[in-house]
Amino acid sequence: MSKRVLVVEDNHSLVINLFAYFEARDYVLDAAHDGVAGLDLALSTEYDAIVLDWMLPRLDGRKVLNRLREKGRTTPVLMLTARGELEDKLVGFRTGADDYLTKPFALAELEARVEALIVRARGRRQLLVIGDLQFDLATQEAWRQGIELRLSSSSKVLLEELIRASPAVVRRERLQQLLWGDDVPDRDLLRSHIYELRRVVDAPFALPLIQTVPKVGYRAVAQEVSP
Repeated sequence: MSKRVLVVEDNHSLVINLFAYFEARDYVLDAAHDGVAGLDLALSTEYDAIVLDWMLPRLDGRKVLNRLREKGRTTPVLMLTARGELEDKLVGFRTGADDYLTKPFALAELEARVEALIVRARGRRQLLVIGDLQFDLATQEAWRQGIELRLSSSSKVLLEELIRASPAVVRRERLQQLLWGDDVPDRDLLRSHIYELRRVVDAPFALPLIQTVPKVGYRAVAQEVSP
């Protein structure tokens, strides 16, 4: 599974090196070259980790991190900076940083630290994953390609069951029981709920995840992108 990382760094040469190194290792990177742009991306897109420079134009890294935490964002953040004094590191940690790496650094060490942050965060978040879609069991939030999906309560129930069972088929009776218990409506309302789920989960994206199995039920399957 690809890991999505935001790099907020104003050194263009360093950003180019980071992209070349990490993209070869199944990471998907986004970049911002100043603090304001970095904050906007971090608040609007779901990332597995953020690599955040301390000294940035327009808004420094510490202020970016502070605003992220004030907004309740728990995305792991690794501070990347030339500041190597203990007090600077302590300030970063008190602001909400999860790790700290001083320049210059080895790319392999940065990768190891970012990977460790992602593993710990995913363990806390209890994610169900299928293809490019993530569903957080604890918060009942879902993202696809880093975009948060606005799901109704019934869509969340259906999506969780379909992901858990994937790639197996979930029978119609099972989905109806989850939504209505023993009091299943006379009309075929399940079809309407599946339509609503697809409208949010599949319609905005190139590859659909939810498939109909005629006369049986539905399933969620991650499809491969054609070369």
